[in-house]
Amino acid sequence: MEQAKILVVEDEIIVARTISNQLHQLGYIVTGTASSGKAAISKALETQPGLVLMDIILKGEMDGITAALNIRENLDIPIIFLTAYGEDQTLKRAKITQPFGYVVKPFTITDLRIAIEIALSQHKLKRELRENRDQLATLLNCMNDAVVAINEQGIVTFMNPVAENLTGWKQEEALGYNISDILKIIDDVTEEITPNPIANVLQQQEVVYLGEFNSLINKNGQRIPIGHSALPFKLNNEISGAVVVFWDLSERRQKEYLEQALKKEQELNRLNSLFISTVSHEFRNPLAMIQTAVELIEIQGKNLTENKKNTYFTRIYDAVQSMEKLMEDVLFMGKAEADYLGHNPVSIKLDNFCRDLIEEFTFIKNSSHKITFNCNSHHTDAMMNERLLHYLFINLLSNAVKYSHPGSEIQFNLSCDLTTGVAIFEIQDQGIGIPKLDQNRIFDSFFRASNVQSIHGNGLGLVVVKRCVDAHNGEINISSQEGMGTTFTVTLPLNSVIS
Repeated sequence: MEQAKILVVEDEIIVARTISNQLHQLGYIVTGTASSGKAAISKALETQPGLVLMDIILKGEMDGITAALNIRENLDIPIIFLTAYGEDQTLKRAKITQPFGYVVKPFTITDLRIAIEIALSQHKLKRELRENRDQLATLLNCMNDAVVAINEQGIVTFMNPVAENLTGWKQEEALGYNISDILKIIDDVTEEITPNPIANVLQQQEVVYLGEFNSLINKNGQRIPIGHSALPFKLNNEISGAVVVFWDLSERRQKEYLEQALKKEQELNRLNSLFISTVSHEFRNPLAMIQTAVELIEIQGKNLTENKKNTYFTRIYDAVQSMEKLMEDVLFMGKAEADYLGHNPVSIKLDNFCRDLIEEFTFIKNSSHKITFNCNSHHTDAMMNERLLHYLFINLLSNAVKYSHPGSEIQFNLSCDLTTGVAIFEIQDQGIGIPKLDQNRIFDSFFRASNVQSIHGNGLGLVVVKRCVDAHNGEINISSQEGMGTTFTVTLPLNSVIS
């Protein structure tokens, strides 16, 4: 683990040296010391520390709280306050800076270490959650449908660019307005204003679809035929808002294509509802785990044993990894839908690639399974997209490990047929298998076999695999018997032209 870099801000020279020595003993790097607020700001900008230990009471015009505010405005780093004063007024001012810790002098080296480790962990977690939130916003912004999010009072909290274009409202204008002010819908048959369905979503707590022949009257008075659905989302089993998804039907509002268009709209509604509800569910579980672990760390504080603390940090790490995997799959699916997977096949030796992949996978997963690789060909040169191959086989190996018994063997076989110009990969496990009735749907988005029970998964892994195979103009076949295991056979052209 990389050593944390810490800036010490303390106007008492002896105390500053003592703290610096303690930090060195704990294995941290001290980037410098400062005895005034101005010097602290300058040192922070110059040395870019990973954390600041800030004495609240400093000599000079600027105290530690003001200095901390300035540093937080310029740098995204955690700050821990050190002070001999713990009165309420000081605490109230200090809270404004959103510190990651507050240690009252005198303190022990153990107190210091615990405060620093918790602050660094919380800061890392908040940064990762912020990045995940930004990635989700980016995903929604890239959707071809208009998306508007509201809170439980029906107030707009988010609009993507497509929604801005259709409604005529910019997001910064719409924030704080009720959804009824933004989405004014008229019945094309009766020419009457349609009651906004959002109220029903929040009250009935179920998905609501807009009826046929409806149009949006946008901010500029323009009339746009739309399709529309709205669904609630929950936090801790309580309705916390809803998401409205709608799309322009101008080009579809032709009589001869009406039936086909309506069927497609219903399917889009179903997929959008399934996507948002599934992603929300998959994010809630790890977020709840993270919240619980952080709260336990905060409550138990210095009473935590190393084993307990490591357990909590492992839970936080696993939860973050789960969210990261889900977001990676969702972003990959978004790129696949938009045909942004890229056209960049490279020269590759498939046997070396497979061995390196297995070594990487074994190191990361640290499972008890034995993965045996067999190459039945001397010539394995190919032109393929290495990034897509990595996605493909990491997902297949992950499934083989996930759905087979600990300690069992997984076979990974490779053969290259130079006559037909194809590479044939086989991944065989001895796991729970896939029921016969489920095998035709195994590559559908969010579908999971009926026998997976409580085994964690989001139903996107094999969808990613299928997209990678299709991008290489290849084929994938499955042979499976419930309770006996599964074999996936992937056939790819040795000289792939990525589609």
